[in-house]
Amino acid sequence: QVQLVESGGGLVQAGGSLRLSCAASGRTLSPATLAWFRQAPGKEREFVGAVTRIGGNTFYTDSVKGRFTISRDNARNMLYLQMNSLKPEDTAVYYCAVGRPRSVAVTNDYLYWGQGTQVTVSS
Repeated sequence: QVQLVESGGGLVQAGGSLRLSCAASGRTLSPATLAWFRQAPGKEREFVGAVTRIGGNTFYTDSVKGRFTISRDNARNMLYLQMNSLKPEDTAVYYCAVGRPRSVAVTNDYLYWGQGTQVTVSS
């Protein structure tokens, strides 16, 4: 089992920044892909970005490219999401996930999920 705990969410004005963290504990899944998803009220959970545990290859959804940066610290079992130039449409609950997805953006391909952290961007 892998336990994931997100932190770092909050309320920020448009144009501001936040850094989300995800702490992993339990067994180490390797190889694995570590990802961030988000879910806004009334919408489906959507892919934000991912990074491979080995190699550190990164992937992003188009709407966050150039604004968000995903990174991981394997030694500390940590996953991060640096979010800059935030927009009101980034408002959502952000989840970290770990798995071995066939495709990084497929929600159901991830095995383990955190409880989420709320990010609210005011205009």
